[in-house]
Amino acid sequence: MPKIVLPIANGFYESDSLPLSAQECTNFYPNIAQAPALNQETLFGTPGLVEVATASDLDNNRGAHEMNGVPYFVVGATLYSMSATYVLTSIGTISGSGRVSMADNGTQMLVLVPGGNGYIYNHVTDAFAKITDVDFTANGNPQIVVYIDGFFCLTTDSKKFIVSALNNGLSYNALDFGTAESDPDEIVAPIVYKNQLFIGGSQTIEAFQNIGGADFPFQRTGLFLPKGINSPFSIQLIEDTFAFIGSGQNESAAIWTLAGNNVQKISTTAIDNELNRLTEDQIKSIYSWSYAQKGAYFVGFALPGSTFVYDNISKRWHERKSLIEGSLGSYRVASMIRAYNQIWAGDTVDGRIGLLDPEVYTEYSGQILRTIVTQPFQDNMESFVVPEIEMTLESGVGNAASVNPQIGMARSKDGKTWQDTRFRGIGSIGQYNHRAIWRRNGRASRFELFRFTMSDPVKPVLIQLTAEIEVGR
Repeated sequence: MPKIVLPIANGFYESDSLPLSAQECTNFYPNIAQAPALNQETLFGTPGLVEVATASDLDNNRGAHEMNGVPYFVVGATLYSMSATYVLTSIGTISGSGRVSMADNGTQMLVLVPGGNGYIYNHVTDAFAKITDVDFTANGNPQIVVYIDGFFCLTTDSKKFIVSALNNGLSYNALDFGTAESDPDEIVAPIVYKNQLFIGGSQTIEAFQNIGGADFPFQRTGLFLPKGINSPFSIQLIEDTFAFIGSGQNESAAIWTLAGNNVQKISTTAIDNELNRLTEDQIKSIYSWSYAQKGAYFVGFALPGSTFVYDNISKRWHERKSLIEGSLGSYRVASMIRAYNQIWAGDTVDGRIGLLDPEVYTEYSGQILRTIVTQPFQDNMESFVVPEIEMTLESGVGNAASVNPQIGMARSKDGKTWQDTRFRGIGSIGQYNHRAIWRRNGRASRFELFRFTMSDPVKPVLIQLTAEIEVGR
């Protein structure tokens, strides 16, 4: 009987009704070949993490920023810079314990603790100082900062946004403030995209432009977007747009991108369902990160328990999860920043700084648990038998750490319970033609799903799933 190719690269889509769809894609991401290939849609493993430095403050990472090619990290109560040789240098003390907002004008970097405390680091003079200008809080407590046209622009908790003096983040004027007037909603966060300022409210987003002059320099352009920002730290630039978690009036939260002069929803109903399970405070606490690597443009949104990642090239979602003290939960990356031609990650657990490396298959020497669950397969709800199923992988990838790597396969007839996982070898070093085949897979009365798992520290590439299927009684 000829084999049938079964799709494996749909990405994450777990329905409220698991028999409808229970597709998982955890620590794998869909890759769509851009030229003729053995299979056009495959799965690559997500990169590993290598510890390069550890801050003396062993608390979690609160934010990261790159200025003049140098990465900076706020870990616990300390701002650090990191050299190209991975040496961390303490710069100053940052109050609080929550996430911070960071921006720079090329000389000064402003670190803002939401609620009012701001700090300026001048990398030319190596001076670090707290912002003490009384006008800094004259229009409310600053919350989020961005940089545009020589100004630090900060939203406040009083439905206003303020700007610093030109090229000076230590100086402010109480008269230099603006408001978003198209809708009286709360101002949540500013966004700078293609040198245009957007002021994001809780239900709307309004665009402003710099008109110059001696007075407040920003004026409304008339562009109005009927979606607001639900999570101030969810805003992220990706490729040629920006993404955010938001909603309009009387709408539940979803994930959106700017598309021309409008917005476009990129979250699936499965992602929306996950967001809708959260409380308002949990949604507000969601943060995001983004990076580009190996031709893909990723943006990740960290929810309690899991991190959902969108690839702007394939337009598909996957999950990233980390194994921390024996429990599988949200991906342990708090922030990502590119410097020295590498991607660096701050940690959600402690003070370590990690290198994001696609040729490393562990997270700080710990296991990465990788799982995919296929879509349900059926034939008009008639019974069928699967005498043989084969997963084509990049085989022969065994190494000294894992001489005989394995992949497991389990079956489900309801999307909720799984039969015992059976393991097959991937191939030890040099066994490039090794095949992973499961035979005698029994009968499915109506439909069937397959789950594949990997945890060995070897190169994880799933190329194609094929099966022999006999339909009917």
